[in-house]
Amino acid sequence: MTPALRPLDIAMTEVAAALHAAAGFHEPWSARAFAELVAMPGAGGCIALADGKAVGLVLWRIAADEAEILTICTLPDRRRIGTGRHLLAAAIGAISTAGARRLFLEVAVDNTAAIRLYRAFGFTDQGRRTGYYRGPEGMVDALILGRDI
Repeated sequence: MTPALRPLDIAMTEVAAALHAAAGFHEPWSARAFAELVAMPGAGGCIALADGKAVGLVLWRIAADEAEILTICTLPDRRRIGTGRHLLAAAIGAISTAGARRLFLEVAVDNTAAIRLYRAFGFTDQGRRTGYYRGPEGMVDALILGRDI
């Protein structure tokens, strides 16, 4: 079943922070961090709801004709069933409607499932950040991926 989407706004920042932590990020973002990001000009996002429970989120920022996905995540039990795909498609649609022509994101090089998803949406390598993410085993490089909208 496809989850319903609700805008990610200031009222949802506590939920977003809890989701980010439950998704398994080594350094999850706080509600305050989400509030600051949501309040930025050009920011947008949504939370996926299934049976009234928050199960995923995506947050992006648009500047001029470029956009960046700042974070996207799903709960572990919602992976590989289309929740992330639904969130990414919604983000791309909203970003396109807002007039952006190019979209970027960063992903840890060891996150093979996410990389497969992004490649399925047409993202290609644009660069690499050495030691960008802190993981339980130490620093991990990030791939910078991009695509035209």
